[in-house]
Amino acid sequence: MALELCDERINRALVVVMVVFISLMGCVVVQGKDNDNSLGASFIFGDSLVDAGNNNYFRTLSKANMPPNGIDFKPSGGNPTGRYTNGRTIGDIVGDELGLPNYAMPFLAPNATGKAILSGVNYASGGGGIMNATGRIFVNRIGMDVQVDYFNITRKQFDKLLGPSKARDYIMKKSIFSVTVGSNDFLNNYLLPVLSIGARISESPDSFIDDLISHLSNQLTRLYQLDARKFVVGNVGPIGCIPYQKTINQLTENECVELPNKLALQYNARLKDMLTQLNENLPGSTFLYANVYNLVMELITNYRKYGFVTASTACCGNGGQFAGIVPCGPTSSMCQDRDKHVFWDPYHPSEAANVLLAKQLLDGDTKYISPMNLRQLRNL
Repeated sequence: MALELCDERINRALVVVMVVFISLMGCVVVQGKDNDNSLGASFIFGDSLVDAGNNNYFRTLSKANMPPNGIDFKPSGGNPTGRYTNGRTIGDIVGDELGLPNYAMPFLAPNATGKAILSGVNYASGGGGIMNATGRIFVNRIGMDVQVDYFNITRKQFDKLLGPSKARDYIMKKSIFSVTVGSNDFLNNYLLPVLSIGARISESPDSFIDDLISHLSNQLTRLYQLDARKFVVGNVGPIGCIPYQKTINQLTENECVELPNKLALQYNARLKDMLTQLNENLPGSTFLYANVYNLVMELITNYRKYGFVTASTACCGNGGQFAGIVPCGPTSSMCQDRDKHVFWDPYHPSEAANVLLAKQLLDGDTKYISPMNLRQLRNL
């Protein structure tokens, strides 16, 4: 009897010790959370390279909410979400790596309200561009001007959720604004057959690029005026090397269309200069220049080195030598080795390519992202 009583007291004492230990651990964890460098929110602007489903919510010819898009996107169980790839976008992968608990919500999604937006909001739209005229071929899309208008709405929501002072700190110090835009301004505006021929006759490439840079500078400045401080802005990739361009121009595997790439490089040089000026002129801001062109070109040129079997043929698509004419949809042919293709469809990288691109943006040196990488920006 005495032994049983002794055992019971020992067990009670152990329970008390365990409860105190767990409580102390809870304090340590909570205190640690306040002092860490976790990202506040990810605000994503741009086009179909980072659209997470905004185009699902209005009538447009640019949509990705049909299978097999999203087949490797684990949170949806492989169902399409409106992402123009087989899995995660670069924005999703960066969010994962920087410790966000949830992906940035599409602004137009009905559940993008309340505390759900504290991890971030995605405003990107397939077909969207810097210029409002860009993407007319798709009937409807959300251009950068409207995307910034939408962030203004979000900004007011943050004031209500956190209070004006905390909201300002959260957005200025702990949040990152990523902008991936410009490709459509060339592919679905300036270079578009028939629709743009008048613009090309009346406007030289230099003049058109001047307009792009001027508009984008104003859009980024508007975000700054709404308390954005940490930016990463991607340049335009080698759009003359995508399967669509290779197919319609009947090129060989190792060739790219010269004019689109030439225009992209011209725009990119101007973009880099403009971001340097914004860094100098907007106090407290940090604008990173993401050299997407060189990153993607490295993958295309040395694809075997990175474990790919092709950098020319779309995994999902139809038409021509590189399956590059008809966008990915239920009737498309689809490759089995999705992680071995640089391109998922005629226009967009596969998740496997996005992972490699995101890794360089997160941890790479100034060859691909300058003046610092995304992890360093997060820790500022």
